[in-house]
Amino acid sequence: MPALKFTSLFVASMIAVTACAGGGGASGGNASGGGDIKVAVLVGVSGPAPTFGISTRDGALMAIEEWNAKGGVNGHKIVPIVEDSQCTPDPALNAANKVVDQDGVKFMVAEACSKAAIPISEVANARKALMITPSAVANEVTVDKDGQVKPYVFRACFTGSFQGRVGAKFALETLQAKTAFIMLDQANDYDKGSAEAFEKAFIAGGGQIIGTETFTAKDTDFSAILSKVADVKPDMVYLPDYYNIVNLVTKQAQEKGITIPFLGGDAWDSSDLNTQSAAGSFFVNHYSPDDTRAEVQDFVKAYGSKYKNDKGEASVPDALAVLGYDATNMLLQSIKDAGSDDVEKVREAMAKLNFSPSFRGRACHPPTASR
Repeated sequence: MPALKFTSLFVASMIAVTACAGGGGASGGNASGGGDIKVAVLVGVSGPAPTFGISTRDGALMAIEEWNAKGGVNGHKIVPIVEDSQCTPDPALNAANKVVDQDGVKFMVAEACSKAAIPISEVANARKALMITPSAVANEVTVDKDGQVKPYVFRACFTGSFQGRVGAKFALETLQAKTAFIMLDQANDYDKGSAEAFEKAFIAGGGQIIGTETFTAKDTDFSAILSKVADVKPDMVYLPDYYNIVNLVTKQAQEKGITIPFLGGDAWDSSDLNTQSAAGSFFVNHYSPDDTRAEVQDFVKAYGSKYKNDKGEASVPDALAVLGYDATNMLLQSIKDAGSDDVEKVREAMAKLNFSPSFRGRACHPPTASR
């Protein structure tokens, strides 16, 4: 399989959930002076959403392995340094400081979860260690509190506000929803960005928000909120949270006899999503393994031949695996284009990076669009 075959879609696909079984510092010498190129892969293989981290890690390592098989980058071997950032802010901050201070890493493929990616991005930007996030969609990952772009931070995915707008369009036009109820974790930037954009676009399109309720990441009983949903009878519920929360909410909704569709974002994408309780609901995503185009199916096949599920069957890559693969390829291609491991030169090369494979309009946007 060619080393530079990107496999995800930079358009939002709407995935219907069916009740079928799911698929299994800136210091150090590196390439410019000879030697290996270190790339930190910071992912949450433990914590609240471990499938995110495992898939991202596997996609990233697959890309690195492909580059090394072809001689590395500019003749230098890529050495991955994998750390568990736990999809949680404090462990993520510790992992970022560790790879920069102790391992001398200058390049990071970092975090699927926005709430973990944000503190990593602060370290990257302050220490001038280039970071690309595969799938953290919160605007705050690449833009600071003052609205200024973080120059050393890039993303390989769309933003939460984009998928919120797409979700609203789908709710209005396809679901024909006139009313919606929003559930979100107010402390999670991923939830907030998507929910705010959904609400704005839904109202602008003629819809009405008839209820909004918040919860915390530690909550497990959603009966009080769901009772309010049952009382006001919305056409649909917008729930932009991680799959572990979705599993709890949709199961409890099913037990209450709530049959309206739920709608969410890419954080629903997991082999651990309860497709029985979420049957009839939908989520926005970056890609679908069912896409019949050859370049997508080639990747699905290559990934499945490398990674197996618990039954020894070929693993089906989710969007997290695809984006981990893409983000790593973008980073390594930028180092190649720069002809150096100098962070400033690589940053400039990444800002100009513009792949145009047949299935994806752009792999990494210019600075104003990639933030």
